[in-house]
Amino acid sequence: MTAGLLLAAGAGRRYGRPKALVELDGEPLVRRAIRLLTDGGCAPVHVVLGAGADEMPDLPGAVSVRHDRWSDGLGSSLLRGLASLPADVSATVVVLVDQPLLSPVAVRRVRAAYTGAAVVVVATYAGRPGHPILLGRQTWPLLNRYAVGDRGARDLLRERPDLVVEVPCDDVGTPVDVDTPADLRAVTDASATEAAPRWSPRDS
Repeated sequence: MTAGLLLAAGAGRRYGRPKALVELDGEPLVRRAIRLLTDGGCAPVHVVLGAGADEMPDLPGAVSVRHDRWSDGLGSSLLRGLASLPADVSATVVVLVDQPLLSPVAVRRVRAAYTGAAVVVVATYAGRPGHPILLGRQTWPLLNRYAVGDRGARDLLRERPDLVVEVPCDDVGTPVDVDTPADLRAVTDASATEAAPRWSPRDS
């Protein structure tokens, strides 16, 4: 069983509000990201919520996971989400709520590359690791060391390349971030024209 894990707990300080609540084409980013994971074949889908959790809309098709220590950073949200998954989940696909131009095709590609030898599968864009990332359960204890502050799985990818399989996904989407209202306008234009906005790599 491959679950989906959506990290959506941040306050969105640069944006001015939690980005999970920001709408693109009339749909909150949190719902869009849930649909990304479900369309990519993940089940169950867990959503880590923190800032703005009391304002969240209904999230059909997902399990809400409250994280009261969301301000500790992305790493703590990742660990909270992993701990919430059922015992029969062998791997999970992780995405961030502020990357609305990711594709379900990318989710399916990383799932398809998951084998006994590949316990971490990462989508790449222009040769750089991004999201989605699939983490086999074998790696979850390792993340207690790596997922600190606003660092998620990036250092695990860097220090344990023997565990990692890379899957190019340039042709099916982009991991561009929505950090500000200007970013949202660029993403909205890209969504309407199917043109990918310029991407700046960020921590995985």
